[in-house]
Amino acid sequence: MPDNSLAIVILHYGKPELTAKLERQLKADVQNSKGLNIPVLVLDNAAPQLYPDSWQRLDENLYWAGAFEWAMRRLSEEGFKRVWFLNNDLYFVSRPPLVGSVVGRLARMEIALGRVGIYAPSVTSNPYHPQMEQRSQAQFRQVNLVDGIAPLVHVDAWREAGGLAFGMNPFGYGVDLDFSARVAKAGWVLAVDHQVCVRHIYHSTARTVDGFMDTAARAEAEFLAQRFGPDWRETLRRLKNDFTDYETFR
Repeated sequence: MPDNSLAIVILHYGKPELTAKLERQLKADVQNSKGLNIPVLVLDNAAPQLYPDSWQRLDENLYWAGAFEWAMRRLSEEGFKRVWFLNNDLYFVSRPPLVGSVVGRLARMEIALGRVGIYAPSVTSNPYHPQMEQRSQAQFRQVNLVDGIAPLVHVDAWREAGGLAFGMNPFGYGVDLDFSARVAKAGWVLAVDHQVCVRHIYHSTARTVDGFMDTAARAEAEFLAQRFGPDWRETLRRLKNDFTDYETFR
């Protein structure tokens, strides 16, 4: 694995023990895989419970979208070609090796489908995004939208799409869908891997902040109406359910 090809970032906000669990899992996986030189970095989003060994601690809470954009800018300036941005409230349930497997499988997906702008592991269950749910009998899935819990983003795709519209909705909900849709519109493939899977605790951090869920939901609805039109709910429903599974690599 060439240097500066991939950086892994875990976004810390909420319980340090969740962040530590995921960090341990990924660092052990990288260390046990021959030939990998991939950093696993914790970005502390000005969390009330700071993460003592973080790579960076931000001066203020930028929420998900702002922190994602910050990481993309910083790591692209350092020469990384891809950034894997992970919520801290998830855990890989697939057997190791994980990171090495992702690198190899992503390369095979690009041979089959072309440039992959956003790769994501599948999820054991997802109440909001059926396109992200694992189908273990298949290899991978091409989708129209990717949710924001664990996207692995090509820096060129991020640039071509114009980055995240976090200024229009700083709370972040829905910004991931708009971004991934623009990446696809720019000609990049969006892929979900059925053989690399995570379990995610939805809203585990957001629910700890009084009033945040209601505020974020209102901001999300306004933002998505601006980006996808007045019928945004139906548009997103159609896009989420329009996907193609690949049983084997071509």
